[in-house]
Amino acid sequence: MTKLHLFLAQAAPATPAGPGGSPTFMLVGYGLLMVALYFFMIAPQNKKRKEHEKMLTELKSGDEVVTAGGIYGTITSVKDDRFVIRIGDNNAKVEVGKGFISTVVKKTDAA
Repeated sequence: MTKLHLFLAQAAPATPAGPGGSPTFMLVGYGLLMVALYFFMIAPQNKKRKEHEKMLTELKSGDEVVTAGGIYGTITSVKDDRFVIRIGDNNAKVEVGKGFISTVVKKTDAA
């Protein structure tokens, strides 16, 4: 019996984890935080970007749009990287980069 008592006396006491907790639980927590970050911030942003790119590819001459600066106009022609839009009553034409079209006010109906 003495050998068993000596063995048990040498065993380290069972103490709870320190204030930081177990490193495994910490890594799992960070992993869950990253997954939540992706689903609540990154995924919706990518979806919105794809919808905006689709809207830009579908624009054609005659569509009424709003630029990122808040200017309303009608597309008169489509170029590779920009649109030419007519603004105001005096038919002033302005070239606007495709990325600066924010919304479509009215689409022209295809006959």
